[in-house]
Amino acid sequence: MELMGEPREQSSRHPFVQHRMPPMTEAAARRALLRFMSSRCCYGSRAAGDLAIQCLRQAGTYRYRLETFSESRLSEWVFEPFTKPGAAGSPGDAPLDLWDVEVGPPPLFQGRTRRCRVPCSALVRDCHRCHGHGRSKCRVCHGAGQTRCVTCKGSRRRLKQQKRCQLCSGTGRKRCNTCSGRGSKTCVTCQGEKKLQHFKQLVVTWKNNVFEFVSEHHLNFPGELLSKVSGESIFKDENVMVYPIIDFPEPEISLASQRAIAEHNAAFATSSRILRQRQTIELIPITEVHYQYSGKPYLYYIYGLENKVYALDYPERCCCSCTVI
Repeated sequence: MELMGEPREQSSRHPFVQHRMPPMTEAAARRALLRFMSSRCCYGSRAAGDLAIQCLRQAGTYRYRLETFSESRLSEWVFEPFTKPGAAGSPGDAPLDLWDVEVGPPPLFQGRTRRCRVPCSALVRDCHRCHGHGRSKCRVCHGAGQTRCVTCKGSRRRLKQQKRCQLCSGTGRKRCNTCSGRGSKTCVTCQGEKKLQHFKQLVVTWKNNVFEFVSEHHLNFPGELLSKVSGESIFKDENVMVYPIIDFPEPEISLASQRAIAEHNAAFATSSRILRQRQTIELIPITEVHYQYSGKPYLYYIYGLENKVYALDYPERCCCSCTVI
């Protein structure tokens, strides 16, 4: 495919070659089923060893995938205790545009979020919580520095003995443990610095947006299972912007490519920046295995390069919840 910045046509033409699926043998089909049995407690292994495979019907389907790696930016006001006088910048400095702030991106097609300060956006103000005093009234004693004695409940005498309370020396009050009797505490917002530095924080989000389409396979097989396996890569196109595929032997794939690129460009080109796009086509093998057991016909499917198994009507099972590996 073309390198970044090179001129290119308005569509992805490619001399598509007819790919043959990896051959499935009877021995490989039986091994895949036995591996399936070993991972399912409710399936018996006797049928897998005694079944008679009648035929293997190989099919396949194409999976088209478009990945659009985008970057979006927004800012939010945050603050911190102002501890470094002179660090806020000159009052005349104008804050940078969000897209002018240099932030190194992560590896391509890997989502991530980063936060950093926007240069020249800092403002120093008195703390809004303590009004610039550095301390705030204690919420326990309400600034009095004392609280009611927990032993005599403020009555100055012990309730049962009617003697002067020794804990508070008959005053009915004792020093507040929360503020150590000062009536105020160090402000938790400015941490006693009296001032806050407000600044714009840049939030950069990289996201890998994926469009996936699997062509019709005309088999009694759940299509959603194919998203969990890999296939043979037969086409890959990566650039800043990719163009729709045309002349693919399966027309559904060409139409899916056109729709995907149009949807992604409309969705992400205005609200964010598209950094890179990648489109691929994979051929996913599916084998329909017909066999007999105890004189009755059955079938199961082997799919993906991992040779996963889907067996809906396996003859030896005690429940119906384990059909896929």
